[in-house]
Amino acid sequence: MLSRLAIQNYAIIDQLEVDFSQNLNIITGETGAGKSILLGALGLILGRRADAGALLHRDRKCIVEGFFSTDALDAAVLQFLQEEELDVQEELVVRREITPAGKSRAFVNDTPVNLSQLNQLSSLLVDLHQQFDTLELGESDFQRQVLDALAGNRAGLKEYKGLFVQWQEARRRLTALEGQKEQFAREFDYHQFQFNELDEAGFKENELEDLDQQLKVQTNAEGIKNALSKAYYEIEESETPMVRCLRSITNGLQPFRDLHPDLPALVQRIESAYIELQDIADEVDRINGHVNSDPATIEQINERLSLGYKLLKKHGVKTTAELLDIRNALGGKLQAVLNIDDAIAAAAKEAEALHGRALALAQKLSAARSKQVAPLEKKVNAMLAQVGMPNARLQVVVSAGTGLQETGIDDIEFLFDANRSGQFQPLRKVASGGELSRLMLCIKSLVATSMDLPTLIFDEIDTGISGEAAKQVGIIMKDLAGARQVICITHQPQIAGKGDRHFFVYKSVNADTVKTSVRILNTDERIVAIAKMLSGEKPTAAALENAREMVMN
Repeated sequence: MLSRLAIQNYAIIDQLEVDFSQNLNIITGETGAGKSILLGALGLILGRRADAGALLHRDRKCIVEGFFSTDALDAAVLQFLQEEELDVQEELVVRREITPAGKSRAFVNDTPVNLSQLNQLSSLLVDLHQQFDTLELGESDFQRQVLDALAGNRAGLKEYKGLFVQWQEARRRLTALEGQKEQFAREFDYHQFQFNELDEAGFKENELEDLDQQLKVQTNAEGIKNALSKAYYEIEESETPMVRCLRSITNGLQPFRDLHPDLPALVQRIESAYIELQDIADEVDRINGHVNSDPATIEQINERLSLGYKLLKKHGVKTTAELLDIRNALGGKLQAVLNIDDAIAAAAKEAEALHGRALALAQKLSAARSKQVAPLEKKVNAMLAQVGMPNARLQVVVSAGTGLQETGIDDIEFLFDANRSGQFQPLRKVASGGELSRLMLCIKSLVATSMDLPTLIFDEIDTGISGEAAKQVGIIMKDLAGARQVICITHQPQIAGKGDRHFFVYKSVNADTVKTSVRILNTDERIVAIAKMLSGEKPTAAALENAREMVMN
């Protein structure tokens, strides 16, 4: 609910504050007094384009603030504030500033926001209907919301949307798997060939590295055997073998080991060296016995290495382990081809189940909407006659859409015939601004208690009507204001008489400067203002009496 609007330095408004009632607020005034300026200022906090030319005083900034009560904020507003990390305080303050340089800034509870955020928030707070605006009444989403509100579909629609999202996600998974299968199918033969090639090669861990080492031994066997034989000869078989020299040294020191404190340790070390050298000789002899050069073996190793090097080069790797990793990865891909059919079947089954549940719920929603069509048409058409459109007819068409949609299976269209011609056409194509405004009033009065409507502002909804039709518009608006805050700019006394709070917009001249002001009228002032609307600047006694009756009733 818009509790207060504060304006500074805008157009011909120097400083102005308006405190609104929570029910029906009426704004009247002479043509040109500044009612449209008031709405222009309000438009700034609704996210409309700012213009530095609108500043009254060019040396200071323009500030427009809207104060909204948080007691009755609906869930959508609270969710928006939470998602955008904006504070929820006792009062929601939306502020717009325009500097003399033309720069514009917007704030929500003193937190800076961009115009996109401001537009989203303001659409949840204020519903502004001006005579020549493109109204949401012609939009299919609003038309669907009307039927859902009357049908009490809120809970069902929320459940359906959850199922719809799950179904869409299941379809995306299924499509992805099917695409993956196609990709697998295109690559299967190539992957199979590569896997078979590596699998048939049958390389074991570190095999190529080991074979390379074996080949080096085989090709250098003669040199290795010569070196080993020489080593063994020097240790064991030369004229003065190393082991015999060590044994001789040990025997020479043995008689004196007890005569010098360092000799026992030294003798022990020499004996250890003797034992180690003897062991080395045995190991040299053993290795020498196993070193052989076999041409057949060399040929086999070369063939094996040739195959290995070819595969290493082909796959751009350097080690046996990397080749084995590639083989295992290819095996995994081939196995995935075998498994993907099961995954596709499971995904298709899940998508089908979700589709069935969503379709059943969508059909239930559709049936509930269809039940509301005839009552809605009947009530709206009756109200259209009350508001001065006796020949106008609304027709609601609920037809099957192309499969499941985000809001169900229905395509909903409001058709309109202004002159009983029998030619119904979409609202957005045939209804005039005045007709749309009154039609919107009729529809919203029917769904006010069912939809989370924000503050409703009607700008001269009474264009082209008078007398009884204007009186009926006033009655409808009064009923609507029982459930929602309504602000109405009007020239009709019959509508003005229904207000819970009456604001009078006027111009005043101060030091050759024209300024717009607004004041709340008391009961006597309202009677006089309405009488002037009935009979002119100097109201007659009959007009005053008629105005009094309007106000008191």
